[in-house]
Amino acid sequence: MFRHFTGNQSVMMIGLDFGSTTSRAMIASAHLERNPMTERMELGEPELIYRSDAILTPFENGELCTETINTCLEQWLEESGIDCDQLFSGGVIITGLAAEKQNALAIARSVREKVNQAIVATADDPCMESWLAFMGNSLELSRATPEIPFINLDIGGGTTNPALGIDGNITESGCYYIGARHFQFEPGTYRLLEVSNHGQQLLVQLGLQLTIGEECSQNSIDKIVSFYVQGLEAMVTGDHSWFDQGDGQQLCQVAFQPNAQALQQAAITFSGGVGELLYQYTATGKLPDTTAFGDLGIDLCKAIADSKTLCRSLSQYIPEYKGRATVYGLALHSAELSGNTLFMPKPEQLPVNDLPIVARLALNADENRIKRAIELARKTHNGGCIRITLRDDNYPGFKELKSFGEKLAEMIELSGFPSELPLLLLVPKDFGKVIGSYASRWGKLPVNLMAVDEVPDRKAGFVSLGKVKNFVIPVYFYGMH
Repeated sequence: MFRHFTGNQSVMMIGLDFGSTTSRAMIASAHLERNPMTERMELGEPELIYRSDAILTPFENGELCTETINTCLEQWLEESGIDCDQLFSGGVIITGLAAEKQNALAIARSVREKVNQAIVATADDPCMESWLAFMGNSLELSRATPEIPFINLDIGGGTTNPALGIDGNITESGCYYIGARHFQFEPGTYRLLEVSNHGQQLLVQLGLQLTIGEECSQNSIDKIVSFYVQGLEAMVTGDHSWFDQGDGQQLCQVAFQPNAQALQQAAITFSGGVGELLYQYTATGKLPDTTAFGDLGIDLCKAIADSKTLCRSLSQYIPEYKGRATVYGLALHSAELSGNTLFMPKPEQLPVNDLPIVARLALNADENRIKRAIELARKTHNGGCIRITLRDDNYPGFKELKSFGEKLAEMIELSGFPSELPLLLLVPKDFGKVIGSYASRWGKLPVNLMAVDEVPDRKAGFVSLGKVKNFVIPVYFYGMH
């Protein structure tokens, strides 16, 4: 059973980002500490231990190249000097066009296994990518000016992932197929080498005929880039009709629909490969040569710089990492930290990965709702998670906790819940041990029950738990809504 937190302790965190165009790694360290204001466990000011150079994401025969990815991973770890057993939290994410490859999720999970089972691994989770990019790029700016909404546009090779946040809290996210690498060229020229499926759809819509192996005209390039910029402008101005009924319908994967007032007041920041180029261009007035990266990144950067709508706050609000966002978000913000009044009879079973969040239950939920939640968790392969919610964030009384725990125990027993299947309760305040004790009848029920407390609510479909460090557990959410 867990004791109380015993003071701050240094932990290592890793981020591994495999995108449409480039891939990179980052490792940082920070101290576990309790925030004196919120009383929640947090990671203190991070120190960057290692940041890899960006590499071109390796593809072979239309799929991600497993061998090259493994070689890069080994090189990054060797250069950093970090032992995988030292890692406490972090994640690997495959995004954009790379996430559409058939072997993407398998590679993400394989990398997790090689690095540390305690990190999150996902592919093609667009709202998580939007969330991570905002946290890695715009969080400090947002907290420093809490009265100003911030829109972060994470523009990569395959997608643009917008997120809006106020005072560091993200309120809206989305994903659109606007990116630099839907059209690939021989570097230094506009000789077309490859077009993605989304790029082919765009050519039909624009009435353009481009031929693989032939040089594209400047007029065609301008039409494609101009269309993408129109889409970006529609995002930040709230022109939903452009995507819902207009030209941009086929670009929308997840709609970004903040309220109009927030959009009017918002500052705009950029991240992703195009974002990095944009801040470089703003600072120096210089860019690499035509299609230096074999895509439209440079052209898109120039067109964004010419848009008064998009660049209205470009020089006023400059992120610390100048666009290198997702890998920072993965390393520093992919995990929430639990409290340490946990119910965890078998901590040796951690990490536990990929538990679907099957229900959200208030403490006054009736027996039928609790029964349905238990039945849903019983049908899962890996186990299931139930999120406990509070009315108005008020701390519940002892009778309310006892009553809910006893009803939960009764439904677990009646359902014949498999003794080996994990059942996780996520608790918003520091009563995890109390709920877990009553729900397991003080350990007498044959159930693999865990209760993890002081975890902020996120609108997500899945949760994973990392390994214990100083009586604290990293908690990962993904499958963002």
